[in-house]
Amino acid sequence: MSDDEIRQLLREIRDAQREQLAEYRRVTERSLELQQRAVERQEQLSQLYRRRTAGVGVIVALLLVLLVYLLVKWWRHLFGF
Repeated sequence: MSDDEIRQLLREIRDAQREQLAEYRRVTERSLELQQRAVERQEQLSQLYRRRTAGVGVIVALLLVLLVYLLVKWWRHLFGF
């Protein structure tokens, strides 16, 4: 092999490594972007879950208050005391 051929081969290797590094960077950036979107969605779902849980808790509390009220009001009529 002549010096020119070796230089050309080294240039091709260098260019291939640069392309590979550029592709790696693109893939890494895309992966990071997808992870960030996933974290954002997870946070949104977590907030939604908290709101729904709080809403269900309020409804259950109101139903319990209504039940106690009805039992107090109708106790004598229901059980004959």
